[in-house]
Amino acid sequence: MATNHGPQIKDDETYEALRDEGASKEKAARIANAQANPDQNPSEAGGHAEPYEERTKDELYERAQEIGIEGRSDMTKDELIEALRNH
Repeated sequence: MATNHGPQIKDDETYEALRDEGASKEKAARIANAQANPDQNPSEAGGHAEPYEERTKDELYERAQEIGIEGRSDMTKDELIEALRNH
């Protein structure tokens, strides 16, 4: 039986399964809560952003800045793509 994680986790069983698989607490909570919400469909395909290769270096730099990738100002476009994918 799943442990009760309090009111912030809506689906304790899913949360624990995701944590056992290695998901972070934040990711596990986000997915578990989305699955518990009938208005959301977390199993459906996500957004439709254009591939990194089709973006400009400036766009990649801005995204790297948003998520806090260090050393981004010295990176080439290919290095930015790799850093964003591995973040």
